[in-house]
Amino acid sequence: MSNSQAARDIDTSRPHSARMYDYYLGGKDHFEIDKQAAERVAEAYPAIFVCARENRAFMHRATRVLAREHGIRQWLDIGTGIPTEPNLHQVAQSVVPDARVVYADNDPLVLKYAERLMRSTAEGRTTYIEADVNDPQALLAAPELAEVLDLGRPVALSLNALMHFVTDAQDPYGIVRRLLDVLPSGSALALSHCTPDFDPATWQKVTDIYTSAGTPVQFRSRADVARFFDGLEVLDPGVTVGHRWRPDAVDGDDPTDAEVSLWTGVGIKP
Repeated sequence: MSNSQAARDIDTSRPHSARMYDYYLGGKDHFEIDKQAAERVAEAYPAIFVCARENRAFMHRATRVLAREHGIRQWLDIGTGIPTEPNLHQVAQSVVPDARVVYADNDPLVLKYAERLMRSTAEGRTTYIEADVNDPQALLAAPELAEVLDLGRPVALSLNALMHFVTDAQDPYGIVRRLLDVLPSGSALALSHCTPDFDPATWQKVTDIYTSAGTPVQFRSRADVARFFDGLEVLDPGVTVGHRWRPDAVDGDDPTDAEVSLWTGVGIKP
C-alpha cells in the first residue's frame, strides 16, 4: 500500500489508540478526535503522560540490555505505534550497528510515517509490516519478515503497551505463545502492560473511555501480566513497575508506582 492510499484509509471518525499515545508523548501525528479522547483520559488519570514516558524509557533500557548483555541482534516489535525518536532500531543500532528490526502495526497512520522506521545503519536492516497481533500466523508469514530476520537465531519479541488492547476473549496468552514458539532458544520477550493494581477506580474510568471510543481494553494485574512470561527465564528485577526496571541513574524525584501503573519485564527463552 502506498502512503497516499494509507492516508485515504485513515479513519478520523473515532479515536485511535496509537494516535492517542502520540498525544500523550507530545507528538503532532494525531487528529482532534484523538486529542479529545486523550484529554478525557488525562482528566481521569493525569499521570497518563508519566506512564507513556516511562513506557518509552523502559523500551529503551530493555533494548540496550538485550543488545549488550544477551547478544540479541534481531527484534520483532509489534504494536510499533507512530514513530517517536529514538525508535527501537536507533536504540539497538547505537549499541550494535548490525541490529535488524521488523516493525509491525495495523494503523494506516503508522504506515504513512513508516519511512521514519526504515532509516537503518548501513550494517543493519529495518522493515515495516502492516499486520495485526491478533493474527500472528499472517504476521509471521509476511515475506518482509523473512527477508530481514533469521528465525534460526535469537529474536527479541517487543510488545510494549500492546497486550492490554487484546482482551481475554481474543486469547492474549495464546497469541504470545504462538509468537514465541517460532523463536529459538536465547530469544527474548520484552513486555509492558498497564495495570489497575494501584488505583482501580481511576483505571475503570480509563477502561470506560477507551471502550466507549470503540477500543476494547483489558488492563491486568501483576499476576496476570506475569503469565505472559510462563516458561521463560525472567531477568532481574522480575516483573516490576516500569520505572523500577533497571533504572538509569537520574537526578530528581521518581514518579510513584500509581503514576506509572505499568508492569514491565524481560524474559529469555531457555
